[in-house]
Amino acid sequence: MRTVKEVSELTGISVRTLHYYDEIGLLKPTATTEAGYRLYDDKALQRLQQILFFREFDMPLKDIGTIMDNPGLDRNQILEGQRKMLILKKERLERMINSINDILKGEDKMDFEVFSKDEIEALYQSITENMSEGHKEIFIEHYGSMVEFHDEFVKGAASEQVQRNFQKVVEWYGDKESMMKAVKEQPKDVEIMTAYQRRLGKVQQKLADKKGTDVNSFEVRELVGEYDFVSKQLYQKKDVSKLMLELAQCYKTDAKVREGMDSVYGKGAAQYIGEAMEAFYHR
Repeated sequence: MRTVKEVSELTGISVRTLHYYDEIGLLKPTATTEAGYRLYDDKALQRLQQILFFREFDMPLKDIGTIMDNPGLDRNQILEGQRKMLILKKERLERMINSINDILKGEDKMDFEVFSKDEIEALYQSITENMSEGHKEIFIEHYGSMVEFHDEFVKGAASEQVQRNFQKVVEWYGDKESMMKAVKEQPKDVEIMTAYQRRLGKVQQKLADKKGTDVNSFEVRELVGEYDFVSKQLYQKKDVSKLMLELAQCYKTDAKVREGMDSVYGKGAAQYIGEAMEAFYHR
């Protein structure tokens, strides 16, 4: 058994933080001495290690507790997903370190690459293979030819901002392989894609019409459940919770997005839909 001070020294977590974890029920001490000192055994330390894994991704403490205390959730699957994310982060940091080393050597360059040139080419091929002839005609009209569209796509995809956006999408899918597979398997018919988008719009309108209703009510959760189902089909993902939670946050905090949604679905719609989505996925 270790005291709270010993656990703090072993893990680098402050005593104050460990006390707070105890207060909110996230990490209870194994025992407490007559003098009121907290004691932790190896099992408690294992739980703390898992908590720290989740915290690496800025997951709210409330969500961590829900996950760890729900026997129906596959922790190994969640940890495997985290492991993949840490590997991606490690690779990213290694590239940045190498770039900084190059700068220190006098080579003025920084590496923001998430997808290599070959991977960008493969991404372009997957996207264009899924285009209908009508869709291609739109790009030809805009760019002049598919060759010019290709050149603009490759040039744009190599930019820092687009690479950062790629990183976010990769996080949603877990790894680059899963993202590429999803792109290849997305519905090829533009009319099908439009139908999916139209259905999502209808669900958002229904949610907006429920504004003022408890977001935890069955009728609201049922609508978000439908939104979840359609999104899985559209994005070819078994789990869209992370993507949906980021969208929910965007609906609530991004002024332009909020203004745009409210103009379509009514004042306060974006905030309410965001709250409904958060309630659905956090439960």
